[in-house]
Order: sequence, then C-alpha cells, then structure tokens
Amino acid sequence: MNLPKSEETPDDPERLPPARRRRARRLLAPLDADERASSLESLARRTSPSFDFFLFSLLSGAGLGVGLLFDAPSLILLGILLSPLMGPVVGISLGTVIGSAQFFVRSLVGLLIGSVLVFGVSLLAGYAAQLLQYEIFEQAQIHSQLSWPGFLVLSVGALLTAFAMVRSARHDSVAHYGGMLASVALAYELYVPLSVAGFGLTAGVPHLWPDGLVVYAVHLALAALIGAFSLGLLGFRPLTLFGYTVGGTFALISVILILGITGAGAVIGGQMALPTPVPTLTYTPTTPPPTATRTLTPVPPTETLTPTPTITLTLTPTATVTPSPTPMYAIVSSSQESGGAHLRAEPGLNSRIIRTYLNDTPMLVIPGAILEADGLLWLNVVAPDGNQGWMLQSLLLVPTPESE
Repeated sequence: MNLPKSEETPDDPERLPPARRRRARRLLAPLDADERASSLESLARRTSPSFDFFLFSLLSGAGLGVGLLFDAPSLILLGILLSPLMGPVVGISLGTVIGSAQFFVRSLVGLLIGSVLVFGVSLLAGYAAQLLQYEIFEQAQIHSQLSWPGFLVLSVGALLTAFAMVRSARHDSVAHYGGMLASVALAYELYVPLSVAGFGLTAGVPHLWPDGLVVYAVHLALAALIGAFSLGLLGFRPLTLFGYTVGGTFALISVILILGITGAGAVIGGQMALPTPVPTLTYTPTTPPPTATRTLTPVPPTETLTPTPTITLTLTPTATVTPSPTPMYAIVSSSQESGGAHLRAEPGLNSRIIRTYLNDTPMLVIPGAILEADGLLWLNVVAPDGNQGWMLQSLLLVPTPESE
C-alpha cells in the first residue's frame, strides 16, 4: 500500500498556496520552528539601532528644543514627527523575552545613545532661553509630570509598535506603516520628557530637570514591560532556562522602578501627609467698644426725709483697638502668549528664577516691600505653594478696594 506523500512547506511564505498564506498571516505566532527562527531573525534586524535611528533622534531633539524654547505645541509636534522608528525599545523587550543579554544590552545602549543626542540638543535650547531671558515655559511644565493619559498613550504605542514590527517582519506592508504611526506615540512619551529635562537643566527653571528625567525613566521601563508582554503573546519564548531568569529579573526591576518612583512622586506632588505652606487669610472679628452706662445713686436722706434721686453718669474706660495691617493680594496678569511671570530670588532680571506661575495665580504681597532694579519696580510676594521672592509689579494686578 502506497502512502500519500506529505506536502513540502516552501521556505518562502509567498510561495504558499493562497489559502495557507492567508491563514499564516492571521496567526499571531509563526507556523513552525523554521518560520519562528526566520521571524525572530528578521525582527532582531529591524529592532537593532542604526545610523538612521541616531540621525533622526538628533533631528527630533532639535525640533523639540525649539518647540520648548518658544513654548509652541506645533513645533513640539514637528519634533515628534521627525523622531525615528522606536525599534530599540522593542529590541529591549525582545532581548528580555528571549533571554538574550547580548541583544538586550545592544538595544539598550543604542536607545541611550539616541536619548543622549536628544538631551544634548535640548541643553543648547535651554541655554538659549537663559540668554534671551524667556520666562514662559508652560509646555515644558506640562510634559514634566506623570499622568494617567500619558500612561495610556504609552501603553497603546508600545503594544501596537511591538505587534506591527512582528507583522512587518513577515513582509506585511500595512503593519509596517501602522508601526510607524504607533512609534510616534511611543516617541512622544519618551523623547518629550527627556527633552524637557535637558531644557530645564540649562534654562534655570526649577523642577524641570529632575522631573523630566524621572518621567522618561518610568515611561521607558513601562514601555519595555508592555512590549515584552506583547511579544510573549505573539509566541516568542526564552530559548534557555537562563533566558527566563534574565526576563524575570528585568521585569522585577522595572516594576519596582515604576511603583517606587510613581509612588514617591504622588506623595510629594500631592502634598499627602505633608504640611501645606499655603498662606491663608484669617478674619478676626472686632468687639464693639463699650458704651457709657447710666446708673442711679441713692443720696442719704435729709432732715426733710424727702429722698432725692440724683442721676450720675459714670464713664467706664474704653479699650483702644489697634488696627492691624490688612493682607493685600494680587494676581499674576501677563499680556504675553500663554501668560505667566517668574518669581525671582532677588529683584532684577538676572537674578535666579525660583519658579514660573501662570496667569490668575494669587500672590500675597508683603506690605511695604517694593524695590527698584534694572529700571523696574519689584514687589516681594509669597506664592500659594509657599515660595517667597520678587516679581515685577507690571505683571501683577492688584484689586482696587471698593469705596464705601
């Protein structure tokens, strides 16, 4: 009895029959070991950092630095559109999943080199802001904070980038372009806070330098974890027992980094279990002054035995109320675009900037504390967060008391 010959599977997926080719593209994991090895090799090649990755990282950093300098969201968007395909991030996840320490380190070093280029160009933008004495950095402050919308965009970007790169490794052109779009979201959550950190370091704006770097580290750890989870669902597994150890160690360190930094940031940023240094206006009711009291003093009887009531006015001493100075408040009112003003340590345009406050921020004005420096008048104020310093009088709007 003759058995039917088994059908050979072509090495090239494009040579498969149409039905099998469609079925292979619908599968999340490769069909067999040979296709898995071929897909892994193609994915490793696509995620390896290249010269294009470094070049476009430099261009992206330049666009982001200019956008932060002029506080322009459109220029920041341009910098993100110039960002490279974030393949090294998926490479870090791939090295974690398959347990290849060599590939993990190569992808991580490549990503760090691209990040250093973005950080370095942003340092120059911050130095230019210091020379030009720009004071409005609203976009930089927004992107230096951890937020749930940012985590959501990062998660979707990392998930779709990993999925699209695996599909594009199988010559899927639609997945290739989809991966480029998802990579833009991933670059937005990684390169923008990193650029803010470099910008704040040389611009002299407090909190931007450490906060931006913390946001970048947390986002990178989260993106690598989500990418590793996605690749695990797509059928990639460690090749050896050592690979499971490497992947588990990296995952544990990433979780500790995310929970530790975000937990500490939530306590400090939310002022939980910490005293609030915000000055409050206390109203002290005054007691009405005492009035004169009319008393009747009986007079001893005379010989006529006729009692004569005599009315005597007795004035009691009146307490003197010493008026206390009424706290005066002002609000930040700048005519510049995006609105805001700097709180400086000393009067003068060249003094150290403590922090930037946006329009409509209330300020407690210290009575009698007004100085002239650089041809301008400066008021000594206390901000709602407890910072005390000097601010231009022309950028403060003092409410005029109503006349009775």
